[in-house]
Amino acid sequence: MKLAVVGGGSTYTPELIDGFARLRDTLPIGELVLVDPAADRLELVGGLARRIFAKQGHPGRITTTSDVDAGVADADAVLLQLRVGGQAARQQDETWPLDCGCVGQETTGAGGLAKALRTVPVVLDIAERVRRANPNAWIIDFTNPVGIVTRALLQAGHKAVGLCNVAIGFQRKFAAHLGVDPARVHLDHVGLNHLTWELGARLGGPEGENVLPRLLAEHGEAIAEDLRMPQTLVDRLGVVPSYYLRYFYQHDAVVEELRTKPSRAAEVAAMEKQLLEMYGDPSLDEKPELLAKRGGAFYSEAAVDLAASLLGGGGSPYQVVNTYNNGTLPFLPDDAVIEVQASVHASGPTPLAVPALDPLFSGLIANVTAYEDLALHAALHGGRDRVFKALLAHPLVGQYAYAEQLTDKLIAHNREHLAWA
Repeated sequence: MKLAVVGGGSTYTPELIDGFARLRDTLPIGELVLVDPAADRLELVGGLARRIFAKQGHPGRITTTSDVDAGVADADAVLLQLRVGGQAARQQDETWPLDCGCVGQETTGAGGLAKALRTVPVVLDIAERVRRANPNAWIIDFTNPVGIVTRALLQAGHKAVGLCNVAIGFQRKFAAHLGVDPARVHLDHVGLNHLTWELGARLGGPEGENVLPRLLAEHGEAIAEDLRMPQTLVDRLGVVPSYYLRYFYQHDAVVEELRTKPSRAAEVAAMEKQLLEMYGDPSLDEKPELLAKRGGAFYSEAAVDLAASLLGGGGSPYQVVNTYNNGTLPFLPDDAVIEVQASVHASGPTPLAVPALDPLFSGLIANVTAYEDLALHAALHGGRDRVFKALLAHPLVGQYAYAEQLTDKLIAHNREHLAWA
């Protein structure tokens, strides 16, 4: 089996490599290709990746290349983990929206739109190369904003599934609170990428006992602290929101907080510099502890599970993925991309049935879906007016004056990445 990771020069890649090595019985990889245009980073990451495989006794071969076409040739699956514009672009995404009193974040709000506009054309170009090289290959997208990018891939006819680590993170944390094997915890996970709620936590599968009320009663303080939300809010919701809902439920407080501390991009950039120095040490043959602070916890396990199921192996029967709605949420179009539990198999994911949602949740989901539709249209076709409409539709912007200012700032800060600008 051959897998390719486009964006393989990321400092996060050793986490992925460690998962591939530990879970080789689930996903037996014969060749793993790391693809990245940054040759210097690729050499460092590739060297550590080979040492991790060697230490853990993995028989697979790891190669590196800057040539996308060569890297994806004959691949059974291609994982996308790109950051177009690097941490410098992320730094901008997280700062200029604050000038207008709006959240600065790399996956939601104005910053998230900027990232989508930069990313969608690049991802679609890579996907076309994958299709030419091997039309049967699966594309697993971990590139943010995952919902919009996955929708772009699916609408272009690619065999694609979106993946995020939020759900598996909740699964692991809930399992730790309960003192059970994480595999026993099935989440009633519903919404859009980075806009989800855990409506239930069931032991043993979709029909198992819902222990979420017990989790909230016994561990509500710890859960709320992890979300960085007031426990009173979580208790009143009666469900566990994704920590990204903090940007919606506590918008103004978060804006003030972001204005008074270094950006996450600055923190990650400093961390990446340190990690790359570590990776250059020829004696290092395992992922360093510092990598845990980089983000993306448990992504490797989720990626192995998903790839194994899509390629006909032994992945979990149910997994949280991003895929077409197809009637799952009846208030959304069929071609909206949602993030829910699904049965995953070689022909792709099939979402599980979802109970009727409280309007408190369905209303926000519908609003953000409309924004995502406009955002994708802007990413595919360009133009200031399309960018403005997407911003005006976003519930974290929503005002004419803000949308006008943010449109100009977005274009000014991203002109080099926008062919139409």
